[in-house]
Amino acid sequence: MDLPLDLDRYTPLKFNLSQEKLTDDQLQTLKENISLVRDSLVFFTALANVKGLGGHTGGAFDIVPELLIVDGFMKGTDTIHPVYFDEAGHRVAIQYMMAVLNGYREAESLLHYREYDKGYYGHPERDEKNGIFFSSGRLGHLWSYVNGVAEAEPEKTVVMFGSDGSQMEGDNAEAARYAVARNLKVKLFIDDNDVTIAGHPSEYLHGYDVVSTLEGHGLPANAGDGENIESLFDRIREALTSDGPSALINKRPMAVGIAGIEGTSKGHDVIAVDLAVDYLTSRGLTEAVNALTSYKTEKVTTEYLGSSSETAKVRDDFGKVICEILDNTEDASSKVLVVDSDLEGSCGLHHIRKNHPEVYVNGGIMERNNYSVAAGFGSEPGRVGIFGTFAAFLEMVVSEITMARLNDANVIAHFSHSGIDDMADNTCHFGINNFFADNALAESDLTRLYFPADAGQLRGLLKEIFNHPGLRFVFSTRSATPYIFTGKGDRLYGDDYVFTPDQDEIVRDGSDGVIVTYGEMVYRCLDAVEQLKKEGFNIGLINKPTLNIIDEDMLAKVGKSPFALVVESQNSKTGLGVRYGTWLLERGFSPRYSLMGTSKLGHGGIAEQLPHQGLAVEDIKNKVRAMI
Repeated sequence: MDLPLDLDRYTPLKFNLSQEKLTDDQLQTLKENISLVRDSLVFFTALANVKGLGGHTGGAFDIVPELLIVDGFMKGTDTIHPVYFDEAGHRVAIQYMMAVLNGYREAESLLHYREYDKGYYGHPERDEKNGIFFSSGRLGHLWSYVNGVAEAEPEKTVVMFGSDGSQMEGDNAEAARYAVARNLKVKLFIDDNDVTIAGHPSEYLHGYDVVSTLEGHGLPANAGDGENIESLFDRIREALTSDGPSALINKRPMAVGIAGIEGTSKGHDVIAVDLAVDYLTSRGLTEAVNALTSYKTEKVTTEYLGSSSETAKVRDDFGKVICEILDNTEDASSKVLVVDSDLEGSCGLHHIRKNHPEVYVNGGIMERNNYSVAAGFGSEPGRVGIFGTFAAFLEMVVSEITMARLNDANVIAHFSHSGIDDMADNTCHFGINNFFADNALAESDLTRLYFPADAGQLRGLLKEIFNHPGLRFVFSTRSATPYIFTGKGDRLYGDDYVFTPDQDEIVRDGSDGVIVTYGEMVYRCLDAVEQLKKEGFNIGLINKPTLNIIDEDMLAKVGKSPFALVVESQNSKTGLGVRYGTWLLERGFSPRYSLMGTSKLGHGGIAEQLPHQGLAVEDIKNKVRAMI
């Protein structure tokens, strides 16, 4: 397929900082460029949706006017650092668009947005030969870094594109104070559309105002209409020619002009294909419409031996099970507080908001605060704070975890999107350092890390640990998982399942060696074990749902096996595997030992992430054969 939009119609503009107004020709060209870029963004992000790759449309669509104007000033002067730093990683589509327009990649490459091994990941990752000059990391993590760039090049102006959502993150407050104190030539262009994933900040975060917040740090902030192109040009030029740091806050509805998602949280995610078709049709882009509607995808389903064809999302069921518990909790609002971090739909907390609003708080994009709020609420016996976010963000709250522990807090923290499966956002969103939560001193530690194998085990696990004291971390994957079967074909974690804390569980017994695993790797390892059984190998499989506690009886059983293999999608440097071998040796056991985990940078895609790490079923089988 060729890109069905003619990017040759794009005309690069150059602006001099001494130019006070756009000429009529420049204004017309700029408006045509904005339309072309926005149309292209809608098309290739929608195409990714057709392929099941997801993505994000609205944020990238929003900032096109200011980015193209800034680009013109970059091309017209050598006093601006030529990088479009952006602290909102989900706007990456505009970065790829500009890489093409600036000649780093071919137009057709945009057809492979978020595909495996194409370099078009869900967040920017530094790749200078392909026109990407920074890694954004997670939301709101870039401003301090940009301050450092400005320190290194004090004669240059450095620009950063921001958002009202990313400015909620506390590290931006520190960055603002630093930029003002050092009088850095850092210019922020903030898209203020009053939309985040979970709603409108003006409704759930009363008192939060981007202009007032920045001005409170001493940073000049100018608010205006982001869609008034002539005024926007004037404001951008004024910012670029002023001394020291400043911010332009550009007001507009999210995904302005796109019927069905304009001004709503739906604009944050990838545009629905039917809405993209409507938009492109209204724009007269027949070829683009035909390309979307005629693209065929093959749905590939994989059956795994030993588990069901039916799947369920553990991350979503987390909220459902909590609701069941709350249904039977008298005066729940005095005993439970649930604090969301703008990811309620990803962590299952939206079920709690709908069914038990009396215990629910939309805490915004402020993970450090929100974890500590949950801990403070749960700081006395009989109360528990519940917190949810992505596993990649666990690394952000390690200090808060320590403070919660020192205060004897009772917290249930749900970290979804653990591991790497289905992770098109790629390396910066890998939830692979979950064991960072297990950082207490051993004496009297109540910290527990849980990673259930399927939705059935989650149900039994949550109902058992809900009233336990201390810090409890429950991990789940982005992807749905099947139900684990017994050797007789029944659900291992059915309605009669009772979770026993701190105890490992035998999924299959075996005499030739043992695989120890947990979470989303249980069903994959079970498939490998069942396949190897047909080859004449009798391999045992142990599920370790409590990750950080030693089950002495099971450890002794594993230690007496011919070999022990730990399989996980966690970081091979920080996961279970580096601990389990030590536990065996400390007790005098010495089976042949090895581990499999995540060790490589991501290469994009969805289902391809695990095989890329060497964690596919076939890889597990090959490893077992080699150990035997």
